[in-house]
Amino acid sequence: MSDVLILAIESSCDETAAAVVKNGRDVLSNVIYSQIDLHTLYGGVVPEIASRKHIEKINQVIEKALSDADVTLNDIDAIAVTYGPGLVGALLVGVSAAKAISFATGIPLVGVHHIEGHISANYIEHKELEPEFMSLVVSGGHTHLVKVCDYGKYEILGKTRDDAAGEAFDKVARAIGLGYPGGPKIDKVAKSGNSEAIVFPKAKVDGSIYDFSFSGLKSAVLNYLNQAEMRGEKIVTEDVAASFQKAVVDVLVEHSMAAVKENGFNKFAIAGGVASNSALREAMKEACKNNNIDFYYPSPIYCTDNAAMIGVAGYYEYINGVRSDFHLNAVPNLRLGER
Repeated sequence: MSDVLILAIESSCDETAAAVVKNGRDVLSNVIYSQIDLHTLYGGVVPEIASRKHIEKINQVIEKALSDADVTLNDIDAIAVTYGPGLVGALLVGVSAAKAISFATGIPLVGVHHIEGHISANYIEHKELEPEFMSLVVSGGHTHLVKVCDYGKYEILGKTRDDAAGEAFDKVARAIGLGYPGGPKIDKVAKSGNSEAIVFPKAKVDGSIYDFSFSGLKSAVLNYLNQAEMRGEKIVTEDVAASFQKAVVDVLVEHSMAAVKENGFNKFAIAGGVASNSALREAMKEACKNNNIDFYYPSPIYCTDNAAMIGVAGYYEYINGVRSDFHLNAVPNLRLGER
């Protein structure tokens, strides 16, 4: 069988990205234009600004991805693009670019689910990893416990009922004066803090052992800060960050290990932006070791939004016969497993 080359495009939030992936596992190029510095001015992602910047950068990023891979559009077998979930305006830029290229060249188009991309990022550096396995997807917009039944086939066992883990990191970081993006900043500051200094609550969701809830934890941190301020007590930012991070990590680990064991798996993977958190990685590594579970995680560059992961997911959809037509549209609330 000849090599299959996928040109992948990702623009679901504030990264404009394109990549070329060979045979679903080998990344020939991975170009990312990040807007973090731009949105830091506003303390978070501004959707309209993100969309405008995607329009400015999308063609340059695609051209560089092809150039870095030393290929042309004539070499490409399919174009994979994120069409949801995400910010609708941002998604539309990537979808429109992919459809335009497909229309002009006749190259097949494959719409890819963003969360499927995050899970598939694990295949890039772990060539031996194949379904079935359990995966935890943790990012700014998503916290999902997913049973990976096969390539392109997923079963969601648990998800957040309110704030995603990454969203909670951003909000708490803002409250303790660290700014945006919250995840990396809390991770860094927490290293010099005492994670046992403050006991924050770990929420459980009635009737669902795998679901998550982080809004109560966020409120508990805000209440602690307000009460300390009213009493004139000194707030040790490092301790607040470390204690909050521990509360999030403990819940993620507990739910994940319960899901892995109760479903009889011996393989577990994490994915998404928060998967690059050092405390989460270490805790998961330890828990998996203690339970004789093989643990997989992507490098940080493949945890944050990138097109290589979309190219991997797109490859498996493509060889499974999935094709999208020119009615493909952005679906901001797309559920995993839907088409």
